[in-house]
Amino acid sequence: MTTFPKVLMLCLSLSLLVACGTPNNDIEVTGPHGPTAAEILGNPDYPAFSYGGYRGKSRDLAPTHEQLTEDLKILSAMGIKVLRTYNTSQYPQVARLLAAIRALKDQDPEFEMYLMIGTWIEAHNAWKTGVWNEEKNAWDGDTLTDHYRGNIENNTNEINTAVAMANQYPDIVKAIAVGNEAMVQWAVNYFVYPNTILKWVNHLQSLKASGELNPDIWITSSDNYESWGGGAKFYQTEDLAALIKAVDFVSVHTYPFHDSFYNQDFWGVLADEEHLSKQQMTEAAMARAVDYAASQYQGVADYIQSLGLEKPIHIGETGWASSDSAAYGAEGSQAADEYKEKLFYNYMRDWTDAAGMSLFYFEAFDEQWKEPADAGGSENHFGLIKLNNEVKYALWDLFDSGGFDGLTRDGRPLVKSYGGDEEKLLAEALNPPFKSRMAIRKITTVNSAMTTGEAVTTDRYIVAHESLQPSADNNMTYPSAPLKLIPWEGTVSIEMSPQGVVSVVTRASDWWGTSLEFQAEVGENLENFKSGYLHFDVRGDAEVGFNIGFQTGRYLDGDQVNNFAAFGPDTDNPVTQQWASYKLSIAELNAGTDLKDVTGVLSLLSQHRAENKKLYLKNIYFSRD
Repeated sequence: MTTFPKVLMLCLSLSLLVACGTPNNDIEVTGPHGPTAAEILGNPDYPAFSYGGYRGKSRDLAPTHEQLTEDLKILSAMGIKVLRTYNTSQYPQVARLLAAIRALKDQDPEFEMYLMIGTWIEAHNAWKTGVWNEEKNAWDGDTLTDHYRGNIENNTNEINTAVAMANQYPDIVKAIAVGNEAMVQWAVNYFVYPNTILKWVNHLQSLKASGELNPDIWITSSDNYESWGGGAKFYQTEDLAALIKAVDFVSVHTYPFHDSFYNQDFWGVLADEEHLSKQQMTEAAMARAVDYAASQYQGVADYIQSLGLEKPIHIGETGWASSDSAAYGAEGSQAADEYKEKLFYNYMRDWTDAAGMSLFYFEAFDEQWKEPADAGGSENHFGLIKLNNEVKYALWDLFDSGGFDGLTRDGRPLVKSYGGDEEKLLAEALNPPFKSRMAIRKITTVNSAMTTGEAVTTDRYIVAHESLQPSADNNMTYPSAPLKLIPWEGTVSIEMSPQGVVSVVTRASDWWGTSLEFQAEVGENLENFKSGYLHFDVRGDAEVGFNIGFQTGRYLDGDQVNNFAAFGPDTDNPVTQQWASYKLSIAELNAGTDLKDVTGVLSLLSQHRAENKKLYLKNIYFSRD
């Protein structure tokens, strides 16, 4: 597939100061245990993949030695020589994988496969989201996850097991990652702050210094680009700077696929591309997706440079799903299909190889344990080979050249997806959406003359309204910063039409929530509206019960206050399929806040399970009278 020159030239055009350089193709391996991490990472002769190999709907059912051996032979046929894993002590997968690699090396001394072992690091009380106290209108704190403390038992076991594995298999284990997306704060069920990761990184570095761990092993943490300082400023702390200084390299995650729905600035067909063919439009959109990934990488590189540090950066995880039944499919961002997956895979390999970076692509084989209740969910379709042994479009060329001849998975041969019918595959590929017609997931109509943090003094604060339009001639204003439509923990999809109608669709979850969140370091100051009202129109499924209002403070700072009213069945605020206008007293909504830090301008939360239910809101604004 033809790639765009600008993708190949990103190393130059983005001034990639940290990782770019001449790839070390001509390494000379002299160590007793084969090539070192320093010789492998960044070397395009050692392509890398993320790997799990789980077939079932739970990781408790780990792949067997025979299954792992089959997968390793397939990966080797793909030219892959480095794998990244995720846990050490919680599941037997890595122990079995190491044994399977050793057995293949014993059979064939030329067989090569190396590991970056991931250790799962989590917070104290991880996965305990708390109990909602209706009387206090808040979560009971003693049941909440403590992000300032690590789960000592789990984290110690994970690290100690990684050290033992590295010492037992020095010819295979080349790197250890302390945590997987363990610092990114949208992982509200388990994330920790950088000082917890730093503690374990320093521990491993001390073992290297004392000879208790191979000094050639490289230590990192594998995390989202924002967690490495490449995005929001609140991540850029002294502890993070110390962590960057302590690691041997930085392992960055970037997922344009996910952002095609939730942060769509880069996604879609530009106005001057609408006349192009479907193939040309798709290629252009996917080239921009790689540009977007490179910009996230560059944010990390710039931050590291600002600290006066030099560290190699590698892409620890990225991928593109081939199918989705919701946010990324035909009714969402139209991103998920095999054609786009192939383009993304090829473009990302082109960029990272040219830049001298390793790319741990996610992933080799489809897995279904992340979304066991939704077979169509995108998390089940990131692999290049399906669970039914169909080789996806990205690997058709290798299949056609005989690369998989004689290989099996679960005892069955591999076959091409779509029965090898390329015409049908391309016909069913989704056309990227035209930006001129795309749904809105960030409200960017703002009053740039306002100063965030200063009290709003107008009589009307307009979020979105079909007839109320602030101007120099009336006493109205827009927010002073953009509002992002945030689905909490993926429990809903939320978007706004060009006409200003916000639609919320619930997913399968025991609770759900979403918010129009203020995108600034401090919240909007609406203290002058404390005696005023919150207005909106709503319609939707009558059986859905939820709370709606506004939020002040931040959940992660421990000062969030939900200022809510109850809606739905058995409340004074029913919802029907007909539009109804509500004017809620802010004094009655107020749960003990001064409104100087409104971070969720409109928020919804429900503790009731509701799957595929729809709500619609419009004409949202605050008034002082």
